[in-house]
Amino acid sequence: MDASTQGIISQPSTVSETKPTDKEGDVVSTHVLVAEDQVEKLRELSRRTRVAQSEYLREAVDDLLAKYHKRGNGL
Repeated sequence: MDASTQGIISQPSTVSETKPTDKEGDVVSTHVLVAEDQVEKLRELSRRTRVAQSEYLREAVDDLLAKYHKRGNGL
């Protein structure tokens, strides 16, 4: 797997979106490299459900953090 398909997340920028949707605080922009097939599936899911891709990505991050918190990894 090369760098273009790895799930690499860069540091968030300090620029907030103009309309935060996160109930816990400001939403920041970040850059993520995602495999092309995952992007295509996410776009299709978003189109079919009319739910923004960003909403699904925030949900996925919440799920990941909850998963590791349950394992006692101190998040």
